[in-house]
Amino acid sequence: MTTHGDSATQADAPTVAARTGSADAGEDRPATTGDSSLPAALAGLRAAIGAARFPLALPSAEPARRAAGSLTDQLDDYLLPRLRRLDAPLLVVVGGSTGAGKSTLVNSLVQARVSAAGVLRPTTRSPVLVCSPADSGWFRQGELLPGLTRTNEPSEDPHTLQLVTAPALPPGLAFLDAPDIDSVVDANRALAGQLLAAADLWLFVTTAARYADAVPWELLRGARARGAVIAMVLDRVPPEAADEIAAHLSEMLAAQDLGAAPLFVLPETWVDGQGLLPDRVTAPLSAWFARLAADADVRAAVVRQTLDGALAALRPAVEGLADAADEQVTAADALDERVRAAYRGAHRTVEQGLKDGRLLRGEVLARWQEFVGTGEFFRTLEARIGRLRDRMVAAVTGRPAPASELREAIESQLVTLLRGVAAEAAENAYTGWKAHPAGAALLEPELAHPAGDLPERAERLVREWQRGVLELVRVEGGDRRFVARTAAYAVNATGLAVMIAVFASTAFIPTGLEVATGAGTTVAAQTVLQAVFGDQAVRTLAAKARADLLERVRALLDDEAARYLARTTEARPAADTAEALRRAGNGVEMARHRSGLADADAARLPGTEGGGS
Repeated sequence: MTTHGDSATQADAPTVAARTGSADAGEDRPATTGDSSLPAALAGLRAAIGAARFPLALPSAEPARRAAGSLTDQLDDYLLPRLRRLDAPLLVVVGGSTGAGKSTLVNSLVQARVSAAGVLRPTTRSPVLVCSPADSGWFRQGELLPGLTRTNEPSEDPHTLQLVTAPALPPGLAFLDAPDIDSVVDANRALAGQLLAAADLWLFVTTAARYADAVPWELLRGARARGAVIAMVLDRVPPEAADEIAAHLSEMLAAQDLGAAPLFVLPETWVDGQGLLPDRVTAPLSAWFARLAADADVRAAVVRQTLDGALAALRPAVEGLADAADEQVTAADALDERVRAAYRGAHRTVEQGLKDGRLLRGEVLARWQEFVGTGEFFRTLEARIGRLRDRMVAAVTGRPAPASELREAIESQLVTLLRGVAAEAAENAYTGWKAHPAGAALLEPELAHPAGDLPERAERLVREWQRGVLELVRVEGGDRRFVARTAAYAVNATGLAVMIAVFASTAFIPTGLEVATGAGTTVAAQTVLQAVFGDQAVRTLAAKARADLLERVRALLDDEAARYLARTTEARPAADTAEALRRAGNGVEMARHRSGLADADAARLPGTEGGGS
């Protein structure tokens, strides 16, 4: 319902609309929640939010970081200090769009030029808090908005809070002139939102030209969601359009479930020599605030309503943070799995290469056939003949014995395989991360390739494995007359045969692929090995050597994968972040209900002049 002022002064006096009921005045007295667990629960939530991290570049990360910052600000700026001092003066934050006349209105309400007003935008660069001289101690202590430095002088620094006393302002009430909510200065805009979240009551100032702008309505919807108490001022309204504009704004407020907010309509008018609005223009609004200041019960109800609304809004906000934390952990797991899958594939390729006979081709096969075909293998099973032959071959030909060439061929073939699978795994892991928004942000160009020292580590791996095979032959044949009789030369020859056996899936029992790669010569060698060790011993030696090689390869590939996994380990949030947030949010909600704030009736603001309800 919209009412208007006296028609004789309609051009200068404000129109008032959408009033709430009135309450009787009462004596000032402290207000308490009746439950000390609520501040402790909020402190626990503050710690949980402070510990939450959203480092991975997901679509939800930046909104979550902003939400966490906003929640932290509200806890520090308003909820915790207000709970500690419920009897502090009612803080009215005056917010609105650029050029709405907030500073002029504040100056006019307190009858003094306490906040700079002018045509240059933005005008209010740092917030100005105006209170009665009797209340100045409440705000100088710094409990409310503790992140802002107190000052008595105007400042260009948005991190300062200028404190001003105004004798015309009654005790129990304070005004905070905030920067523009749509300021072109990012710091001003962010500070405006932070200050509005610290208000017991929002006095939202807009103009006839700007009242339908999107930014104010976004903030108003946020205030409604938090249960904040709101009053509206529609400023600079042409008298001939007052009815139409006020009616339209009232409809918009009702559509957003804000129809109970008092609406004061101020006409276009001239300011006096001090830059203040005429008293007749601000009289209804001044009277409304005077009644509010005089009624301790209503002020306490306003505080309780806004406080409870802010507390009730914490749980869904914290749940959103917990969901974002879950997404962080899920993304980190997904990135890790893409890396592990790439390197598991590399390990399977090596394992398959030891089964399908591919490593018996080329140089290895040629050197093995030379080693067996020339009789080197059989002669080295007799120590004295072997020693003599090695010396003669080296002296006459000037080239290494076939055994050395075979060992080198095996090493070269395995190193080539390891370098190939490591390169493929790095490329697959890189591609997998590049396709994921969080992974792409973690990538560096060098990750697309194996580590620079991989060739050296692969060569060292193969040499150590070859030495391990020789030691295995010594251990397995330690109680046999064969080893005792033939000593190191037989061990070396047998070890090479075992290495070749590792490259065949059935330990010398030829498959189709192995036949194609010269399995006939391997069967000849198998006959001798079985005669010395027995069929099962040959299989056992080959199986153990293969398992040892695969385990060494796994360790090598794990080291390669660790280049990726170290990045997710560094960026990964704690696994219990989401659980801690939800637990803390639930704790606040339980404490809120125990406090009795959730059961309080909605604040009944003083009635506005002009009648109606």
